[in-house]
Amino acid sequence: MLVGCLGEQSPLLPAGTSDEIAPRIGTAQRATDQEHQRLLAAFGGEYRAPRARAALDEVVQRLAKAGDGQIGHYEITILNSPVVNAFALPNGRLYVTRGLLVLANDTSEIASVLAHEIAHVTARHAVERAEKEAESALVSQVVSQVLKDPSRGAAVRAGSKLSLARFSRQQELTADQISVRNIARAGYDPYGASRFLATLGRNTAFRNSGQNQSADDKRLDILSSHPQTPERIAAVTAAARQIAAPGIGERDSGRWLNAIEGLPYGEDPRDGVVRGRRYLNSTLRIAFAAPEGFSLEAAQDMVIGVSANGAQALRFDSVTLKAGQTLESYVAAGWIEGVETTGIEKVEIGGQPAVIAHGKGTDWTFRLAAVQVGERVYRFILAARGTSDPERPMRSIVDSFRTLSPAEAQSVRPMQIRLVAAQADDTIASMAERMPEQDRPGELFQLLNGLDRNAALTPGQRYKVVAE
Repeated sequence: MLVGCLGEQSPLLPAGTSDEIAPRIGTAQRATDQEHQRLLAAFGGEYRAPRARAALDEVVQRLAKAGDGQIGHYEITILNSPVVNAFALPNGRLYVTRGLLVLANDTSEIASVLAHEIAHVTARHAVERAEKEAESALVSQVVSQVLKDPSRGAAVRAGSKLSLARFSRQQELTADQISVRNIARAGYDPYGASRFLATLGRNTAFRNSGQNQSADDKRLDILSSHPQTPERIAAVTAAARQIAAPGIGERDSGRWLNAIEGLPYGEDPRDGVVRGRRYLNSTLRIAFAAPEGFSLEAAQDMVIGVSANGAQALRFDSVTLKAGQTLESYVAAGWIEGVETTGIEKVEIGGQPAVIAHGKGTDWTFRLAAVQVGERVYRFILAARGTSDPERPMRSIVDSFRTLSPAEAQSVRPMQIRLVAAQADDTIASMAERMPEQDRPGELFQLLNGLDRNAALTPGQRYKVVAE
């Protein structure tokens, strides 16, 4: 029942019931407060940003006025997540992540996102999708249970998935077309949709290249529920050209930049922050560094790391031991299903009691470490493909682990979006120097500001940078 449209998708939420907020839908398709709470839990909760929220509300009101009554009442929630995404529930709840907000460079771009989500609701796409899925499930059940033909059942299931993918793909393109028309009626620049989609594509390429993977390596397969970005850009550009040539409609970049200045960039400080290969958590008062060549990403309750070649992966989290349980017995019991833990060694890490061990799975070799600080146990899992033993990189991790002093913990501050007016001699490189803690700061500066590689900066114009 959740319609996710951009970037990093989350699983679909189950259907339920609730009071209607927007266009009438059947009882089986009504979203519930429980689904709303699950979304908040999955995406870090609600982030309260009065200026950004006011700007979003104004955009929706203008879209509603231009929609001649076709657009009902919508409630917007800003999700406290660095991922880039936007959603709509069939009852009219709209969601945008703060990660998406900081990528937009003017009001017309964010208007295209909201108009796209509203189009999904007014076009009843979630309802149609649910009906199609029910039909597909019924066909598969008949084939597998009535015809008793497993091979035929597999073929039907594959065909059903393909038809669902094409159906959803068409929904996305339809929502794009509707959104371009609606933002133009509301007085916004209809080309804002193509600019923002281009930024989304560049954001995906930026993230993928951080793991030595090009955008081409991440091509959407034929079962994807979303068209590839170039196809969508071409479609919305053609739709905008049918309305007018470039240069019409409102952008109001100054208003939008003012609305998002000060928004956090990246992880919520409550989950810890990543500074290059370092992870610091002011709440837990701990820090460690990933091995050379690793990229880290902090999420709620854990940290994930991946090596540049993708051959090694790191996970860090914490647990509490049961009463009477020792570190050695906990590690010996094995916390990874299907992995035999051996070579358990009692050591000291960062001045704290700890245990290290190694394990072997079917396709991966593991190094494990558990550090006890008070009642909490911090766990490191380092996995390497095949039979290569990741002992050396694990040693570098545990050697870097330490507890933070109160002063150090207090000094850990979140990164935020700041606006800097360009001087006459400023370049992309000089602006990037303002973001020394960021990975590939030059590329990030271009991405955040929608700039080409060799673009010249306009003196006096404000640009987004990431700073404490």
